Amino acid sequence: MDNENSNWDKISEDITEAANKIKKKVKEEDLVEDLRNSLRNTIDSTSELFENLLNIIDSTIKDEDIKQETKEVIKKINEEISVSIKETSSRIFNLREVESSHEEE
Repeated sequence: MDNENSNWDKISEDITEAANKIKKKVKEEDLVEDLRNSLRNTIDSTSELFENLLNIIDSTIKDEDIKQETKEVIKKINEEISVSIKETSSRIFNLREVESSHEEE
């Protein structure tokens, strides 16, 4: 009888452990999705800021040479930020996928 109770205790522990792992995984996936959404919002906001900045430059700077040079600088900064964000997000999400695959093993 003791052996039978011990088996049931072990099964109960295994079920509890599996349930906890599932809960942890769901929370992690929610956090990753939140991070992705936040990153998308940041990218969209940054793009909008640069677009507004270009519009302000267009409407306020009268000298065409200065206007074009300034716009080129802003466009280059925007491109650099975009590349940096893409590279960083790629590394973050690839790292997360690698960590997940190691946890599953």
